[in-house]
Amino acid sequence: MRSEDQPSRGDLAEDRTILANERTFGSWMRTSLGCIAIGVGFRGLFASMEPAWVPKAIATAFLLLAVLVILLAERRAAAVLKRLDAHTVVTAKVMNLRLFAMLVSLGAVALAAAIWLLEIR
Repeated sequence: MRSEDQPSRGDLAEDRTILANERTFGSWMRTSLGCIAIGVGFRGLFASMEPAWVPKAIATAFLLLAVLVILLAERRAAAVLKRLDAHTVVTAKVMNLRLFAMLVSLGAVALAAAIWLLEIR
């Protein structure tokens, strides 16, 4: 017999879904950071390539991909969190997901600007 203060199996399933959503957001964040690393690494390894705009363009493409990945991940994770109700777990706040996404995006855009504006020797 289940008492009224214990969560039901459905409630616990919803909590597991919320936690899975947060793990998925973390995975997409890591993917975005990986795209940033590839972009910066490509620019660093092929800085002497001619014409000079080619490594900059490829690095910028990876940085813009990182922005796209993290922003889409945030939108998806926020939509799931809005549809579900937590019962026994403490969920991430949608504002925190948005903050992480904005900071990663800002960093990627700043790196792209630095690649085009700063001279690397």
